[in-house]
Amino acid sequence: MRISQIEEFPRELVPVEVPPHTVMLRGIAWDSNVYLVRDGKETLIIDTGTGVNWHVHTGIWEREGYLNGIKKAIIFNTHEHFDHVGGNRPLREWLEGKGIEVLFAAHEVTAKTLEKGNDYVILAYSYGRKFEPQKVDLKLKDGDRLRIGSLELELVHTPGHTAGSSCLYLDDGETRLMFTGDTLFRGTVGRTDLPTGNGWELRESLEKLLEFEVDFGLPGHGRYIDDWKRNLREILGWL
Repeated sequence: MRISQIEEFPRELVPVEVPPHTVMLRGIAWDSNVYLVRDGKETLIIDTGTGVNWHVHTGIWEREGYLNGIKKAIIFNTHEHFDHVGGNRPLREWLEGKGIEVLFAAHEVTAKTLEKGNDYVILAYSYGRKFEPQKVDLKLKDGDRLRIGSLELELVHTPGHTAGSSCLYLDDGETRLMFTGDTLFRGTVGRTDLPTGNGWELRESLEKLLEFEVDFGLPGHGRYIDDWKRNLREILGWL
């Protein structure tokens, strides 16, 4: 399924291809959307959901051959909440069982929270689950870049939903994508009333995102954003 068909996205989980490098799996129930960016023998997985459905995600990737030839995977978390990080551990174990090297990456604020297992911020208890502290291999700052094969993605720190919330920007010369986590959705934004949230910071983050040229915004939940600047201006108008 191509990105132009996302408007007719069915209820069952099917992969949505965003040419030339990206595959989107729409979130099931409380799960975040999960993205796979591939180039050469490396892949980037952006968010992992609650972990309840990790086997569904991996089953689809295997069935469709998305991991064929992959030797290295980076799992990047857009922010600290359990519906985006709960699948980290089982997914890493499954990938390593396939002989794939796995690294965890996040903004340094998110990394600190994940390494402490701070459930005041992670909110695993809200899902009746427990989050075990994990080591984050790549602790990133605003403007740092993640390299996947020949691709480079820029980290854009966008606090507001949480203190560590960040987006990833990819411009491969063909398509310009922004993976927004829960900072920005189509027509709305992530809530700011949870621990480390801040409405003023979120507004500043949205103004920062307005500076980027983006063909498609790929959020942590829901449908893609196809009119990037109009979407942002409308939200800033009422925020």
